[in-house]
Amino acid sequence: MARIAGVDIPNDKRISTSLTYIYGIGPYRARSICTKASIDPETRTRDLTEEETRKIIGIIDKDFQVEGTLRTELNINIQRLMDIGTYRGLRHRRKLPCHGQNTKNNARTRKGPKTRPGGKKK
Repeated sequence: MARIAGVDIPNDKRISTSLTYIYGIGPYRARSICTKASIDPETRTRDLTEEETRKIIGIIDKDFQVEGTLRTELNINIQRLMDIGTYRGLRHRRKLPCHGQNTKNNARTRKGPKTRPGGKKK
């Protein structure tokens, strides 16, 4: 397995698909990274040479924020919204959907399982 940006990417998949295992890199960015490194996106990860792997690592380090730094920046942005008291920040604080979704019937993923009124176990 090749290790790029602290993530073990799978050997058996195409490099354009394997790069999407890195947080912050989707299909479009993966293809653009392959183009910048002048690598065919269809080649398998196991067929990459050390030089090509170093090219990919260099491009990712230079041009993109991925993994830990990206997660940290997103958390800082959400914390800023909560601190200044914006509507989105309040929704984050209450663990409710932030993008205007209906919460009367759905939003179970964000709200958690239903709590039954009364009838608590002793």
